[in-house]
Amino acid sequence: MKVLVIGSGAREHALCRSLSLDPDVTALHCAPGNAGIAEVAQLHQVDALDGKAVAALASDLGAGLVVVGPEAPLVAGVADAVREAGIPCFGPSGEAAELEGSKAFAKDVMAEAGVPTARSYVCTTPAQVDHALDAFGAPYVVKDDGLAAGKGVVVTSDIEQARAHANACERVVIEEYLDGPEVSLFAITDGETVLPLQPAQDFKRALDGDEGPNTGGMGAYSPLPWAEPKLVDEVLRTVLQPTVDEMRRRGTPFSGLLYAGLAITSRGVRVIEFNARFGDPETQVVLARLETPLAGVLLAAADGTLADLEPLRWSDDAAVTVVVASHNYPGTPRTGDPITGLAEAAAEDAPQAYVLHAGTKRDGDEVVSAGGRVLSVTALGADLAEARERAYAAVGRIRLDGSQHRTDIAEKAAAGAHAAS
Repeated sequence: MKVLVIGSGAREHALCRSLSLDPDVTALHCAPGNAGIAEVAQLHQVDALDGKAVAALASDLGAGLVVVGPEAPLVAGVADAVREAGIPCFGPSGEAAELEGSKAFAKDVMAEAGVPTARSYVCTTPAQVDHALDAFGAPYVVKDDGLAAGKGVVVTSDIEQARAHANACERVVIEEYLDGPEVSLFAITDGETVLPLQPAQDFKRALDGDEGPNTGGMGAYSPLPWAEPKLVDEVLRTVLQPTVDEMRRRGTPFSGLLYAGLAITSRGVRVIEFNARFGDPETQVVLARLETPLAGVLLAAADGTLADLEPLRWSDDAAVTVVVASHNYPGTPRTGDPITGLAEAAAEDAPQAYVLHAGTKRDGDEVVSAGGRVLSVTALGADLAEARERAYAAVGRIRLDGSQHRTDIAEKAAAGAHAAS
């Protein structure tokens, strides 16, 4: 099978790495890709938001499966265009992707499906914003209704900061604060059958100790040794399956990757948000532990045969990912800086440690930074402590002027802290 992956981040590199190891994949292509993906896939230039262009590329390549990685092309309907061209595509339709494209829409779906989530208000005027902030009190949770690359959420006890963020958005969702640790749970679905993957936990804040501004994610780990064994089954029963069933009832079936961001609160599991694609950086650790070849699973979701699959196989190893970011991320990042030490980064611990590229590109013989999150350094170990040690050893061999990374990814969980990020 020839596979075309759309996207250019570390999530897509993780997908391409797994697909490149799949014996059923005879040719692997990625558009537009990055400097790291080029080592495992043939790169092509395409406007990822142009469905007709993506479908044309897939047709020219003879692709038997297209995997759309990022959220913006999904919301733009790229998966629809690929399917209209007669090519199986992993990713929801533009209408179904509104689960991520509009937080207000997602809240409406959850209400109809009986999915537990935070109480919320949808606001479009300053007066509505003030009413909602007053109703819930601090800490304030303010979410841009539309796509914001993982940086549209402000959680703060400063009402002026909350008000400023809310009033800067065209439409905003203000909701009650959910206590407890956060969990990311992915599920692959063909619109009827729902196949949950292993849970992970990511780190949204830029700085150690969960300080600093929200980011797209600074690291992740899996499994979660503190989580209840029944967690995945509970979320499948109360969140994932009801949501997929409700989307089908509406006439907009959701096929692809449904990502549930969860809070394990004192009152039980609550949904923080839905995404319509693999999350970054959680994908890096989840796929590191998946032993079942990936292409057949994605194709089964695309062609509606997920119920026929054998149960997924998972490694008992733990996985940790540490994100190396550019200077000034998540503000305006500095780009164009040379990256060295990539070959040495994982040499001592290969294949248990490896580097996945995000914001990188080739500049002559050099690899240089080309975005905010530059690299995801991923490692496996017998437990989280060993995986952390390998990941940070590899990070220490990489040189990128002005770069930053958190030093506490999975630290508490590795030390046995209950429900700690």
